[in-house]
This record gives sequence, C-alpha cells and structure tokens, in this order.
Amino acid sequence: MDTQLLDILVCPICKGPLQHDKKALELICNADRLAFPIRDGIPIMWADQARELHNAADIGVTERDPSLPAA
Repeated sequence: MDTQLLDILVCPICKGPLQHDKKALELICNADRLAFPIRDGIPIMWADQARELHNAADIGVTERDPSLPAA
C-alpha cells in the first residue's frame, strides 16, 4: 500500500489511527479491535466488512503508527 495513503486513512468508526498488517493485507484499528481488508490494493473501510479481533494473536501488525507510544 502507498504510505501516503496510509498516512491519511483513519478508522471509519472512531477516526483513530490504523496500522498496516502486510501479511494479512489488513488495516488494524486497535481502539475498536477491527481489521479492515485490503483487496487488490484498495482498503475496504466499511464496518460490515471488518473482521473483529479477539486477542493479541489476531494482530500481526508489521507497520505501526509512529505517533503511538511504544509497547
């Protein structure tokens, strides 16, 4: 995904930052515990298309938002 696009995209529900999971081709909202799919390079930002994240193993984020505090 284009990094400039990642910089401007936010969660459609809470308007919070998203993290890019390159392996799963998803954008992750940690606040809402949702993963939005990326299909053919296009993020699908509809709440009804998002996958719920139930535990830490569901999140395989490879790029994190630099504005978030370190874990």
